[in-house]
Amino acid sequence: YPLQTHEMLFDAHNHAFAVLGGVPRRGIYDNMRTAVDRVRRGKERDVNARFAAMVSHFLFEAEFCNPASGWEKGQVEKNVRDARHRLWQVVPPFPSLPDLNAWLEERCVALWHEIEHGKLPGTVADIWTEEKNDLMPMPRPFDGFVEHTKRVSPTCLVHFERNRYSVPAPYANRPVSLRVYADRLVVAAEGQIVCEHQRLIERNHHGAGQTVYDWRHYLAVLQRKPGALRNGAPFLELPAAFKRLQAALLKQPGGDREMVEVLALVLHHDEQAVLAAVELALESGAASKTHILNVLHRLLDGKPAPAPVTSPQALKLSVEPQANVLRYDQLREVRYAS
Repeated sequence: YPLQTHEMLFDAHNHAFAVLGGVPRRGIYDNMRTAVDRVRRGKERDVNARFAAMVSHFLFEAEFCNPASGWEKGQVEKNVRDARHRLWQVVPPFPSLPDLNAWLEERCVALWHEIEHGKLPGTVADIWTEEKNDLMPMPRPFDGFVEHTKRVSPTCLVHFERNRYSVPAPYANRPVSLRVYADRLVVAAEGQIVCEHQRLIERNHHGAGQTVYDWRHYLAVLQRKPGALRNGAPFLELPAAFKRLQAALLKQPGGDREMVEVLALVLHHDEQAVLAAVELALESGAASKTHILNVLHRLLDGKPAPAPVTSPQALKLSVEPQANVLRYDQLREVRYAS
């Protein structure tokens, strides 16, 4: 994990119990700040409220070592040191931390079958197979988030760890709840989930941070100010099909407003269906909102596109007109007769 915070600790417990196939009845911990707020005399501890909630969720008993008593956890630290030598001597490069963790889990499970238990006959995997039946059943994963109250800025952003994340425009200048997980951030308001972002973690404390936009969050602003579509920062990362459509529509009068109305379709229809309709409209050479709506409704209704109309290159009349002015003389005679 990149950090040693509460949400990382909770995520580690969820993964560990899932791999072990159950929950042990007791856990021995050092006096880490994510678990203990204050160490008192003897075994008395002021346990962190969020850590206590996790312990209550899994229903195991948490015990804490005495400060400066290395003999209470010496075997654990020895095993950790030995595991480091076995695991990290030859480590292939990985593109991301999740890939590294996937490899690490596979390697740890493989080592269970290679390492002798030491005190009991057989490998660690053999003893684990026998002890697995004594573990408590694994409940649903603990919802291990850390909650912060934030106020959304006038530009529809919330700030966390020097980074900024977009929030739907109706929540601008309003308080929201930011739930921090190990790998993502969830914004909630009025008892509902508003949006979710992948969490950015930077170890550089001197930079200005990054801004993560979701262009869907600013559609309400676009409907009032369609001109913001041209150079607005949230719209620099539109999908390729929308970019091509925008380039075609902005050449026409009122193209800004028409493009905004096409983007607003994702609020009421599946985004992939809207993208497919836009691509089909671009391929047909009719890049307009009316045609896109027509194609979208056909896709949603499951109806095939109409068959193309074939016509000959030159049309020929079955009854060709004749240049005969005598018919007018006949009309004159009829009128005089009346």
